[in-house]
Amino acid sequence: MTADSEARSLPAVAATVLDAVGHTPLVRLRHVVPEDGAQVLVKLEGANPTGSYKDRMARAIIEGARRRGELADGRRVVEFTGGSTGSSLAFVCAITGHPLSLVTSDAFSPEKLRTMRAFGADLTVVPSDGGLITPDLFVRMRAEVDRIVADEDAFWTDQFHNADALTGYAELGREILAQSPAVDVFCAAVGTAGMLAGVAEVLHAAGSTRVVALEPASSPVLTTGVAGPHRVEGTATGIVPPLLRPGTHDDARAVDEDAARVLARRLAREEGVFVGTSAALNIAGALALAREVGPGRTVVTVAADTGLKYLAGDLFG
Repeated sequence: MTADSEARSLPAVAATVLDAVGHTPLVRLRHVVPEDGAQVLVKLEGANPTGSYKDRMARAIIEGARRRGELADGRRVVEFTGGSTGSSLAFVCAITGHPLSLVTSDAFSPEKLRTMRAFGADLTVVPSDGGLITPDLFVRMRAEVDRIVADEDAFWTDQFHNADALTGYAELGREILAQSPAVDVFCAAVGTAGMLAGVAEVLHAAGSTRVVALEPASSPVLTTGVAGPHRVEGTATGIVPPLLRPGTHDDARAVDEDAARVLARRLAREEGVFVGTSAALNIAGALALAREVGPGRTVVTVAADTGLKYLAGDLFG
């Protein structure tokens, strides 16, 4: 390909930064994959404007509410969040002119909290139990959301129930199929389950892709019905999320959190793939599935964000 043809293949200038959401690369892992296993492809969602796939969800939710007239110009928005949703909502609200209140916790990385503030969000930080993500933490965060809705007449985006999120993530599914028409297995960890549900709908409609929901083994609600404390941000909130409807996934797997943390460091050093804990959990699950399904097959997963969001913790220390 010549330099001129490369230039012609680049996308046009985006009218706003919102138009830069999506269009992320899908890459093949080469060094950490098992011998005689399936190829493993990873969608690098850290290429989105805030470095997270949650940009897709935040844009779809705000645009959907504005289109239906539920979110008038200048009305305050509120959500409780473990970090990336908050950063993405702050990014979208900054562009669309909505004040934003976010309820979060010291259990989540300080980089994420600082990013929310950088985009202009007002933060309420709920203390955690020694930095652990527990079911009770989300109950207390939700109570703060209810207070802000009552006091400020704020629009609650309700990410655990909002079906507009599926619209944003369906585009992710369509991008995967455009980049790799054959997808034998798709796997990803579940938080709100919006991403898994949105992508699964597209993949199931297109063929016989097996969809596997992942979770940390320290909080295996989907596989055993038992919740527990863990440190994988953005996943395992202690419930089966409402968006994870029957038929969304074909199987569920628990992945060892400590092994995923080790893998995160290997991915950076051996593959040049710089990701956080949830992405490493996704890739660990994909590698296990690649061993199972064997050569000649394709396993796809998602790197939800970038390792830049985890430098202040002990992941890369």
